[in-house]
Amino acid sequence: MQNSEDHNIPLLEEIIYPDIEPGIINRTLIETSYLEDANRGEERRLHQLEPVILEKIKSIRMEFKDILRIDHMWILPNLTKLSLNFNKIEVIEHIEMLTELKELNLSFNLIEKIENLDTLINLETLSLYSNKIKKIENLESLEKLEILSIGKNLINSIQGVDRFRFMNSLRVLNLEGNPIAQNPDFPLSQYVITLLPNLHYYEYTFIKSEMREKAQIRFSRELREIEYLQEKEIQARELQAREESEARRLASSFVDHLDGNQLFDSFWRDDADGRVLMLVGQQAQELAEEYEKDVFELTQEIYKLGLKRFVERDEEIRDFMDNLLDGQKELQSSGQKEIEDFLLYKATIFDEARITLRLLEQNVMHGDDEDSLENIKLSDTMHKLNVNFEDSLNDMWLVLMSQELHLHETIEESTTNFHRKISDMMSKFLEASQSFFVQLREISVHFSENMTEIVTRFISTKLAMQDFEDVPPELRVCMDDRDAILNLIAGMKDAHTFRIDEREDRMATRSKEFIDNMINKLNSEEIKRHRAKLLEINSFIEMMTEDMAALPNEIREELIAEEYGV
Repeated sequence: MQNSEDHNIPLLEEIIYPDIEPGIINRTLIETSYLEDANRGEERRLHQLEPVILEKIKSIRMEFKDILRIDHMWILPNLTKLSLNFNKIEVIEHIEMLTELKELNLSFNLIEKIENLDTLINLETLSLYSNKIKKIENLESLEKLEILSIGKNLINSIQGVDRFRFMNSLRVLNLEGNPIAQNPDFPLSQYVITLLPNLHYYEYTFIKSEMREKAQIRFSRELREIEYLQEKEIQARELQAREESEARRLASSFVDHLDGNQLFDSFWRDDADGRVLMLVGQQAQELAEEYEKDVFELTQEIYKLGLKRFVERDEEIRDFMDNLLDGQKELQSSGQKEIEDFLLYKATIFDEARITLRLLEQNVMHGDDEDSLENIKLSDTMHKLNVNFEDSLNDMWLVLMSQELHLHETIEESTTNFHRKISDMMSKFLEASQSFFVQLREISVHFSENMTEIVTRFISTKLAMQDFEDVPPELRVCMDDRDAILNLIAGMKDAHTFRIDEREDRMATRSKEFIDNMINKLNSEEIKRHRAKLLEINSFIEMMTEDMAALPNEIREELIAEEYGV
């Protein structure tokens, strides 16, 4: 029979989630958790008096908070350590912007799938221990991951373990406590040790050389198969990476699909008339081959020109972005120095203000007249401290604002000049390529004229000899109609020049879109940065003002606590 006292013992869930309303991470929870995680005692109290600058938070713990969903993490862009263990989180989400994150703890939650971690490229430690995960997946992009714990989940298949071979930094792995580790006929630890030669610890036990040798004997066949498949995949990946890199380079050069015969091939794609004319015989085929050669030579000139001008533009863009970043860093450093100097001044002022206020409050608490000579002197001293503090705060505000406005105006002017220069470079490229497109049109016209002679001669000969056996059926209907023949040739010429015009227009349109998108992005990001900086400065000033205003009440509460032993 169960002891009656057992009814008074709280359940584990009640201990972990004591009277906390399940919820979603928001700004209030983030700030509260950050302050709770500060040092204890006087240092913690002083820490809480300072403004919470979210951009400076590197580490935060939100454990035992009964959290259901992750959100608002975008306000912590420089976070390197995040602990969300012992909650009720079901989905890994809204953390893709935490690209500086190095440690992530999501253990003891209700997560069912590993997902949305691809952008965390600096992650070194990941714990998903004790969740409801059923499958190993979506981890191989974490190239810097060194420690991974996904023990005590619901993983019942070894599928995905081989993908850890692509994670060259992985040194510590824990899979124990999963169904796949319970099979007595399949030693999971040996399988893992065999597949992952760079692994140092499994289930937090150091892997000795004799353990690895024994494991490799047991799973030698599986290892050979996986190595073979991995080698093929690596080769395929390298090929794909090269192709994608080249495609991006050509697209940025605006000469994609001009490195071969793509333009010439496009002439005939929808040219039914031209395909019919090519049926007249060997002369037409030879003329088409010469036509193809001429088009290829010109497209190669456009292609080489595009790559050359791309290198020039890319260098100009890199120089501009480097200068932009240097200017922002210089201002940030200068502004940080102003704030640090002010905080030192603030500490001195607050020390003097605390002494003055304590004397003043003690006199009042002990029954002294507020208008006594000593209290008047103390009040006058406090007034001067307030005035000096406000003047210094205002001076700092003016300096920070002046620096920020100067940077903003400089960036706007630099962006305008950059826009003008990059547009000029693009215009020169388009002008140079335009001459080649003019030549392409001339070649197309010349080809049409020569085809007119060949087709006319072919038909005249057949009519004179009344020999129609080898005349293509598509041309027989035109044998007695010269205008129909000319219409076929005109249709072919129009189809080819349309493709040339289309490719030239595409180059001009895409180059303009490239510049517009780049400048719009620069302007948008600068407006966003500028507004955030102004808000940061004003928030800091407001926080400093509130700190000074709250000082008398703090001193009063301290004295009351001392007086009554609270």
